[in-house]
Amino acid sequence: MKKLLFILLLLGCKLSAQVQFVASVSKNAIGINERLRIDFAMNDDGDNFNPPSFEGFKIVGGPSQSVSYSWVNGRKSFEKSYSYFLQPIKKGNFIIKSATIEINGQIFKTNPIRITVGNAVAEERDPYDPYGNPYYQQQRQTPPPATAIGKDGVHLVAEISNPNPYLNEPITVVYKIYVSHRSGVGGWREVTNPKYNNFWSQNIDIKQLQVQEGKFKGENYRFAVLRKTVLYPQKSGRLEIEPLTLDVEVEVPSGETDFFGRPIMTMGNKKVSAGSKIINVKPLPEAGKPEDFSGAVGSFDFKVSPSKTELKAGESLDLKVIVSGKGNLKLFTLPKPVVPPSLEMYDPAHQENVQTPLSGMTGNISDTYTIIPQSKGKYLIKPLSFTYFDLASKSYKTIVSKEIEINIEEGSGTIAVAENTPNKSKVTANTTFGFIKTNTELVSHDTSDFLGSGMFYAWLALPFLLIPVVMAFRRKKEAMDADVKGNRIKLSNKLAKKYLSEAQKQIQNKEPFYIALEKAMHNFLKAKLHIETSEMSKDTIREMLLAKHAEAETVNQFIALTESCDFARYAPSTSMTIQNDYNLAVTIISELEKQIS
Repeated sequence: MKKLLFILLLLGCKLSAQVQFVASVSKNAIGINERLRIDFAMNDDGDNFNPPSFEGFKIVGGPSQSVSYSWVNGRKSFEKSYSYFLQPIKKGNFIIKSATIEINGQIFKTNPIRITVGNAVAEERDPYDPYGNPYYQQQRQTPPPATAIGKDGVHLVAEISNPNPYLNEPITVVYKIYVSHRSGVGGWREVTNPKYNNFWSQNIDIKQLQVQEGKFKGENYRFAVLRKTVLYPQKSGRLEIEPLTLDVEVEVPSGETDFFGRPIMTMGNKKVSAGSKIINVKPLPEAGKPEDFSGAVGSFDFKVSPSKTELKAGESLDLKVIVSGKGNLKLFTLPKPVVPPSLEMYDPAHQENVQTPLSGMTGNISDTYTIIPQSKGKYLIKPLSFTYFDLASKSYKTIVSKEIEINIEEGSGTIAVAENTPNKSKVTANTTFGFIKTNTELVSHDTSDFLGSGMFYAWLALPFLLIPVVMAFRRKKEAMDADVKGNRIKLSNKLAKKYLSEAQKQIQNKEPFYIALEKAMHNFLKAKLHIETSEMSKDTIREMLLAKHAEAETVNQFIALTESCDFARYAPSTSMTIQNDYNLAVTIISELEKQIS
């Protein structure tokens, strides 16, 4: 008997050791706009398959089940698998946890798998053929979803005007969406926005989208310009522009036809990306670079002009330094004039009159200095030089202003006039700033001590007056804390409102919307029927709601909507369907609030 038990134990160990249950993925690193296939395969038939939660992903296909038998040299082999197709929700590192299944009375687990989700890629691979099987189209019997059919119908393209600019030379990025005549687009939302690190950027507003006809890879397409951006590279070398990614609602043929032979259209969602772009920025040449070069790149004109050259001492003049033309006008500093010590110069008022069309910045910038001469005489303002790098000739150019002569006559604001005598000088009164003198009147204010005042005694008595209020508040709080049942009802009401509010926020995202909507309805039942989620069943809910005098029609609508939430997460739906479900949930909860006694 003992030998028989030992043999059976060895045989059971051998059989259990031969059982394999593993998980495999199409790839471990994907873009945010790609899809992932994961297979849970076993070499023996099992029951009670339990998939992981797929945190960080949403299920866009599956589960699909396949079973295969084979006989080789008289030996039978068996393989069974469950397949899912996943869409990443955000970028980052994620772990797909273990799935479980029961085989021969034992529980087996798969290995956890680490997945890295990075930036979007330019082209999205077909999630239903991740391995590139050349016979895949012949083997597949069921039509693909709208995302797979529309793969070649919608494209997002980023057009770069110049991938090899000089430092501070303007380039443009134009984002276009191309749509095939076989497909239609119902709308889109931005998933990731491009980042322009080490670039000065300016977006150009597009007031209205215009659909045009054009070519994409030699075929006729409709296209629209979504965004235009002007960039000025601020660093030389290899710079990367992160991609723009859109979640597009696509209308495509379902593969079926109606009674008249016309294709039946269906809606689906597809993520498209323009892909990252590399810009190789050339540094400005060092040969011939002047010392006073401040970074101006483009084509400019330079002027220095005074408001007047004849004035009296104490009067003021404005000296305007202006650069106009086309180039990086907002990205360099203007030269500063140097004046004699007898001319008092104040900090400039900077002004920019710059427009940024698609071709780059154009207009003028200026610094206006206020100068006040303090004594009589003739003064010279030295010429100013302005250097810029000319893109047309690819060389440095310098513009030099003219020398400016200022004639100052004696006036009431003269500070000092030195006579040409070796032993004495005549000093006059300083009245330059006499106009800002003001009369000051000092007013005495009577003050009284705080100690012993009415306010002092009021503050002193306040703590004693607050004692009854504090005690009453404490009793009320203790009574509220003791009401465990009431607190649980309040918490459930709060959660119901929270999840219903969350559902409204996620109304553009189908799966998060239905998850939040289902939670809101469950928490409503917790608050009104005082039951837990584990106790909820269709019959129990109907019986308890009817017992509280709810109308049968409203109860049936509530149960039907609750049951459809899980199905609707994976079924095709439009934004109109989601909005109708949300409005229906609000109506049903409001009706039950009125009817339940």
